[in-house]
Amino acid sequence: MINLKKLIDLSKELNILYVEDDSTIRASMTLYLLKIFSNLSVANDGVDGLQLYETQKFDIVITDLSMPRMNGLEMIVKIKELHENQAILITTAHAESEYMLKSIKLGIDGYIIKPFEYEQLNHELYKIVEKLSKYAENEEYKKMLLDMVEKKTSDITQMMLYQNDNYEKTLLSMVEMIEDRDTYTAGHSKRVAQYCQKIAQQMGYGEEECAIIYQAGILHDIGKVATPDAVLLNPKGLNEIEYKLIQEHVEVGYKLLGHIPMFASLAEIVHSHHERFDGNGYPRGVQGNEIHPLSRIMMVADAFDAMTTNRIYKARKSVQEALDELIGLKSLQFHPEVVDYALVALKDITIDENISQVPRTKLEQERFAYFYKDRLTNVYNQNYLEIVLMKNSYEKEFKTMDILFLNHFSTYNKQSGWDKGDTFLHVLALSLNEYFKNSLVFRIFGDDFVVLSKEKVDLAGLNRGLDTLMQDTCIEYKFKSVDLETTKIETVAQIEHIS
Repeated sequence: MINLKKLIDLSKELNILYVEDDSTIRASMTLYLLKIFSNLSVANDGVDGLQLYETQKFDIVITDLSMPRMNGLEMIVKIKELHENQAILITTAHAESEYMLKSIKLGIDGYIIKPFEYEQLNHELYKIVEKLSKYAENEEYKKMLLDMVEKKTSDITQMMLYQNDNYEKTLLSMVEMIEDRDTYTAGHSKRVAQYCQKIAQQMGYGEEECAIIYQAGILHDIGKVATPDAVLLNPKGLNEIEYKLIQEHVEVGYKLLGHIPMFASLAEIVHSHHERFDGNGYPRGVQGNEIHPLSRIMMVADAFDAMTTNRIYKARKSVQEALDELIGLKSLQFHPEVVDYALVALKDITIDENISQVPRTKLEQERFAYFYKDRLTNVYNQNYLEIVLMKNSYEKEFKTMDILFLNHFSTYNKQSGWDKGDTFLHVLALSLNEYFKNSLVFRIFGDDFVVLSKEKVDLAGLNRGLDTLMQDTCIEYKFKSVDLETTKIETVAQIEHIS
């Protein structure tokens, strides 16, 4: 259920173009949109809409499809020619119409069916507004960080002038700069450097080249200094925009190192460490022997460490499992010759089982909470439940799942208002956290909760408290307890079928 106040807050600076030929619909919709958007322009048909679009800048275009003079589809085609990434929301009375299908192929951002349901409209608007907001934040953050990179580049260059006699000390200072942001990345860089050196030695490279690739391994992710925290520290899977942002660290690192005479020999190695043997890597898509020889080694070392390190969302592979995966990726992701030598160089590696992405310090716990805590209730969210269930399928840490289903909560929201509904959920979550002290509590599906416990918990005392909390409301509840030792639940989707 969309928080209308948050939608309005996110939308206050946006410019909206609304196009509709039906005067009655146009009038009522205009009144509603003005409650959300301060900057709204209205057109009677596609011709007027396109004229407005050509003279002004709009963040979102909301348009009907069936209109005289120029229909919505024709107008969308013209708009896309002017601005390929324009956010567009269409309105239509016919979900299966040819106009509708063609508009979807043009890449619209959403649609709503007439007659309008305002909750659906709010939902579609929120998706678009949130996407625009995140994009704007990333662009602003990137600009700020590029300035930081330029300053850091200048500072590091000056540092080189004073420390040419102490290469090792300077190198470690740069590593510490990464460690300050992300301890996982720092540990990863040191391990990659060691694996690079072992493989290079196995391949017969001389002492000087082995030292160079070690240094390059230490600095291979230095470009992440320009990656926003919201992307770099995100323990979940990345969306398309976030993935492009993380890819930019290669070019940033290449340029940063290339500007420092002392590190110039490392720049080309770092530049190619995310390329692939088959040409499907980034940033340049080079392939085979076009890739720098030492970069080919780093590609294998980087992947091997990722495979053998515990992440929040993925258990580590054993050394042998990782080596088997390298074999499977020969001549696809990795140079076959490098893989052959890596199989020998890395076969006796001992992996520190304590290396993990699980938060340890207070700062890391706060970063962790940013991604996996529900902002309203302060319990864990559905994304984290997905990960815990996956891990529990092989670790068997939790024995019992208690699911709290709320009935008629939407009715309570309508009768009492969203603020009281939010307060109710917050108080309920506090009660669950208090009662299940040694368990994990999650909010799922909007108004339901899941509790994972290592031992079965008696719910009698909690039921009395919930009866009191829900007294004088229309809300009803029920618990469903699941024995995880006899019932295998690995995904949140499976919980939807439990009643």
